[in-house]
Amino acid sequence: MQRKIRVLVVDDSALVRQLLREIINQQPDMECVGSAHDALVARARIRELNPDVLTLDVEMPRMDGIDFLGHLMRLRPMPVLMISTLTAQGADTTLKALELGAVDFVAKPRLGVEEGLLELAEQIVEKIRVASQARVRRVPVRHVSSLRHLRALSMKSVRLSQRRGDSIICIGASTGGTEAVREVLSHMPEDAPAIVIAQHMPAGFTANFAARLDELSTIAVCEAVDGQPLLPGHAYIAPGGRHFAVVRRGAGFAATVFDDAPVNRHKPSVEVLFRSVGMAAGPRAIGVMLTGMGSDGAAAMREMRELGSYNFVQDRNSSVVFGMPREAIAQGAAHEVLPLAQIGPAVLARLGKSEPDSVPFVQP
Repeated sequence: MQRKIRVLVVDDSALVRQLLREIINQQPDMECVGSAHDALVARARIRELNPDVLTLDVEMPRMDGIDFLGHLMRLRPMPVLMISTLTAQGADTTLKALELGAVDFVAKPRLGVEEGLLELAEQIVEKIRVASQARVRRVPVRHVSSLRHLRALSMKSVRLSQRRGDSIICIGASTGGTEAVREVLSHMPEDAPAIVIAQHMPAGFTANFAARLDELSTIAVCEAVDGQPLLPGHAYIAPGGRHFAVVRRGAGFAATVFDDAPVNRHKPSVEVLFRSVGMAAGPRAIGVMLTGMGSDGAAAMREMRELGSYNFVQDRNSSVVFGMPREAIAQGAAHEVLPLAQIGPAVLARLGKSEPDSVPFVQP
């Protein structure tokens, strides 16, 4: 018999602990092995029970969940799923948790907690399953100001202006992707081509995600707006809960942001973005598939390759979840499969080529 996923629930609400225990224990492949009402008790429970996955609240007595997560990921890294009302109210708190190493998050309702959590049961257990397979690593302390200074110095010698102005880079990511996207963007100089990004994230979070990336990047980063031109030196994040596509506009590109049914269960969908970039840019496009669960974007990335784009895919060892990269490789979409730390430099090397390898592109 397959070993069950062992889950420890940490939440200061007795009702939430009980509901999560019931949701988890109803699954044939997982069990709630214990619970804790605060971080100090949780620390002892982790040593005692050795769980596979931790669900963690933010608001707790004695030590809040963010401080506890920071200590945990430095000293005893393990898969953590954030389940907290603050993840809906304060997207910055959620992003901080993901930055510290949390695998994913679920926003529990502020009112009607019992009914709300039961409605989220399928999402919760699916994310616990994904978290149980995630690769987590000890997270070092980063000093943002120092990073920006060193990055600015390193960018002084990087110039891509010889590359034609009608190039575009597109990035797709899901679970584990917020930090992976940050890593790739950290290598992009001020004259990089326009970058478009679909990161699986609900409405209310992507504006804060874009602001955080803008703070940490040499290029400008914003949430995409319908109809805006896509400019070099800028990156555009698909708004949560809406699709993002690229269209040709003269010699350049523009954003199309629209509401439609989910594609591959996602909105925004990587499939929608990648397919539009392939159609609009062909061999002037570079595709990047990063960590994430599922297969969203794999088929469209293959179409991009057939239309002449050059594609990079994150490798297994550096992916938090290898689902989307694995599917892209299986579809034959990848030209190069690389560790995350090498993808940004490899994209720059590719952009340094004076001409793409493919034949001239004629828009379909």
